[in-house]
Amino acid sequence: MKLLALISGGIDSPVAAYIMDKAGAEIALLHMDNRPFADDISIEKVKSLAERLRSVTGSPLPLYSTPHGISQEKISKTCDRNYQCVLCKRTMLRCAQETAGRLGFGGIVMGDSLGQVASQTLKNLRYVSTGLKVPVVRPLIGFDKIEIEAIAKEIRTYEISIIHSNGCSIVPSKPITEADMKKMKGFDESSDLDRLATDAADHTVRLS
Repeated sequence: MKLLALISGGIDSPVAAYIMDKAGAEIALLHMDNRPFADDISIEKVKSLAERLRSVTGSPLPLYSTPHGISQEKISKTCDRNYQCVLCKRTMLRCAQETAGRLGFGGIVMGDSLGQVASQTLKNLRYVSTGLKVPVVRPLIGFDKIEIEAIAKEIRTYEISIIHSNGCSIVPSKPITEADMKKMKGFDESSDLDRLATDAADHTVRLS
């Protein structure tokens, strides 16, 4: 079981990667580089998180990075502002699918926890995965934040994840929680999400 785990500088995604590694999966890590809508600290945090996960699991966990800022900018110019986050996640998954195929991995790992943020409502999770040809594994889907933080503290990724960075500067003030599927299809076309994902995957590099 070879899985590509999306990893941000946050608390949840490193825990998701850890759980699937312990479940016996061969894991590689993929960071979606959100610059210029994030600062350089986010990259350093991800590198540190990868090192910590390697230490605690004993697994190689290669770390890759894909540019995502260009996709974010295109989405912001072609879609309704409140749909930014859900389209961001949809594009990330499309890019992860493309990258997983190129690396020989059969699925994607996400750190989603049901209802924790706007893009993680049941309806939005259904939308972001629609049309994918590989499975998306969400090991934290039924965990609450306290449970996730407890694992992060146990494996000592928590102190890295909470290092201050500027976060995503393109997040809308009122992100959509119940995406309209018909409307989303139009946004897929206007943003050409498949092309964005493929172009981003073409520029994936290994960081460590």
